[in-house]
Amino acid sequence: MLYASENVFQVLFVTLVLGGGCAYLAGRAIASTWRSIWVVVGAMLAMGLAVRFVHFALFNEALLKPGTYAVETLVLLAIACLSFQRTRALQMVRQYYWLYEANGPLAWQLRQDVPSKP
Repeated sequence: MLYASENVFQVLFVTLVLGGGCAYLAGRAIASTWRSIWVVVGAMLAMGLAVRFVHFALFNEALLKPGTYAVETLVLLAIACLSFQRTRALQMVRQYYWLYEANGPLAWQLRQDVPSKP
């Protein structure tokens, strides 16, 4: 069992609502400044520790529990990476509108009317 003294609503609130919301905003902010996806990975490793601390401080969970830290960090990383990619796709389509067009919510492609290289 990953969580000893918490119920499912407490885990979902702290990990998904609080931590996931912060991960979403962090992914969006990192993409907005044109930084690499690797910055997101580093930020989520630290944010995983912060979420772990909230579980420890509010619900008396073990602070250093590697399995729980890994699961929470992977959830945060997934949310932040999706947010990062969505923001980057919007940036590419908006800033380089003459060159790229949207290709789904997370991707962009070369516009059809752009001449290819000779």
